Amino acid sequence: MALKRRFVSTRLLKEGMKIDQSILDRTGRSLIEKGTYLDDFHIEFLQEKGVGGVYIQEGEADPSELSLQIPQYTREVIEKNRVEDRTKVNLTESVRQRVSEGIQYLYSNTDAGNFPEAASRVTDELMKAITDNDAVAVDINMLKVSDEYTFKHSVDVATMAMIVGKKHGLDDKEIHEVGIAGLLHDVGKSKIPKEILNKAGKLTDEEFSLMKQHSRLGFDILNSRKDFSNAILLGVLQHHEKINGKGYPMGLSSDKIHPYAKIISVADVYDALVTERPYKSGIPKGIAIEMIMAMTGELDFDAMKSFLSSVILYSVDSIVQLSNGERAKVIENHPDNCLRPRVVGLTTGKIYDLANDISCASLLIQ
Repeated sequence: MALKRRFVSTRLLKEGMKIDQSILDRTGRSLIEKGTYLDDFHIEFLQEKGVGGVYIQEGEADPSELSLQIPQYTREVIEKNRVEDRTKVNLTESVRQRVSEGIQYLYSNTDAGNFPEAASRVTDELMKAITDNDAVAVDINMLKVSDEYTFKHSVDVATMAMIVGKKHGLDDKEIHEVGIAGLLHDVGKSKIPKEILNKAGKLTDEEFSLMKQHSRLGFDILNSRKDFSNAILLGVLQHHEKINGKGYPMGLSSDKIHPYAKIISVADVYDALVTERPYKSGIPKGIAIEMIMAMTGELDFDAMKSFLSSVILYSVDSIVQLSNGERAKVIENHPDNCLRPRVVGLTTGKIYDLANDISCASLLIQ
């Protein structure tokens, strides 16, 4: 029987089927590679992520491709050593839809009488997604509620800031407030001309000066309502301040910057790095994490540490490419080192503890 390609609903997938397409994240990183023989973990992953169906390959395989099949020994090693990720924020499709509609309403109706209540309701949706399963981490590959940058960015920043705030020791009221501030941190951009916001080329000095006013404009929008706490106002106003005093709009140093702003700043910088814009390509998530780690002169160290221990870069069961040429499956994440999880080589069944095994010091995920 010749090889052929067939589309199969995810709910009808069976272990051992060979996928005939790659499953990629938004940066193009391969989560499940074409040619992989699906196991129960793959199928569960596809179902959880809402993938409706995939192409599979049927027929006689080329003998040279038989090595792609995961040996039974490797399967047993994975099953024996697999550790579930920490509980993560889960935004269902219905929640994503409500949040997406809510944030678009907020940024388009800053003068509406119900603006404060609408902001609180959207934050309530995110808060519920965190508290329903006592989430302590966020899978940064799964963030996205909209294709429109401002809305996606605002929700991503709010979600990350709330989880980081929880790790940082904030109480529920403070987590809710930092969520509101995260949602609205860029609301001042609603007052910036769209031709500047969406300009494909480099901004002129005059245009950049105008763009930098968005944090103060956002503060003015919220302050005029008299419904937002001073902490929320400062979170919005100061989210571009740097601890070395070289930020804006006021050039404040670390001790003058509100804790909410310090938390939002880390999430804001990360999400801006990885998101594609008309004037730049998105940076791969791993590189963005490394860049965040190098920004100790700009970002608050404690907020950065809480961020790095709250995010999951390579979720358990995702497929990664190692620098030694081997593909591997992630079996455990280390909360204090999101860049270097514990993985199993798919063909060898060898366990690589990238964070703790000194023999793996030179081994990287590509």
